[in-house]
Amino acid sequence: MSNILDRFRLDGQVAVITGAGRGIGAGTALAYADAGADVVLAARTVSQLEETAEQVRARGQRALVIPCDVLDAEQREEVIAKGIRELGRLDILVNNAGGWPPKAALDTTEDEFEACFRFNVTSAFAMTRLAVPKMVETTGAGAIVNISSAAGRFNARGFVAYGTAKSALSFLTQNLAQDFAPKVRVNGIIVGAILTDALAGFMNDDLERQMLSKTPMNRLGCVEDIAACALYLASPAASYVTGEVYGVTGGLAQIQVEMPPENL
Repeated sequence: MSNILDRFRLDGQVAVITGAGRGIGAGTALAYADAGADVVLAARTVSQLEETAEQVRARGQRALVIPCDVLDAEQREEVIAKGIRELGRLDILVNNAGGWPPKAALDTTEDEFEACFRFNVTSAFAMTRLAVPKMVETTGAGAIVNISSAAGRFNARGFVAYGTAKSALSFLTQNLAQDFAPKVRVNGIIVGAILTDALAGFMNDDLERQMLSKTPMNRLGCVEDIAACALYLASPAASYVTGEVYGVTGGLAQIQVEMPPENL
């Protein structure tokens, strides 16, 4: 048997990562570069993508920056097409772009609800439809990692749009795994509270105490916690894993943030 750590290598592979300018997307790009992959970095903010690209290149890997709003069909197509033109193949897709702020159910409009679904679910489905045929065409196989959320696993006030969308993304992951096996594996990650720049922007001592009190591991997650799972799911180490949605949540059994009840 060869060294088991070799199964976590991605040498010669190419990964497309959405939302790659910061946070989980950037952390995943660096993890893949550490494992030997070249990366296509897609997001809306070029300056953030360039920062990630610089760190990838410092690790000796190629990084291709492609500005992309995942809600725009032409921009999605360009990410896949240009990535293959420049880097020659496609092995991995990480659907990381997403998010939505909590809001009371009765204050959430139909347009907002549908926009949240498009951002978190439809965009991932559309990227996957573009990527899978190219994976099979250029490499004969592939791996997709969808970044979901604990909000899609646990019921909680204020998350009617985001929670429903992330729950749908997790179910989509399991469905597509059946569609694309055995050539392309599809897995997901249920993300807990991760201390990214976005979370740090409104974190305070009271909120942190509240969140830690509901987290069995007694700490907030870091980007590397998610990146390590994303590396496993994309790598040959997980070659017999598809249709799974792994929780990287610190042991959560409920949402950490309590929103007020509806004013009925």
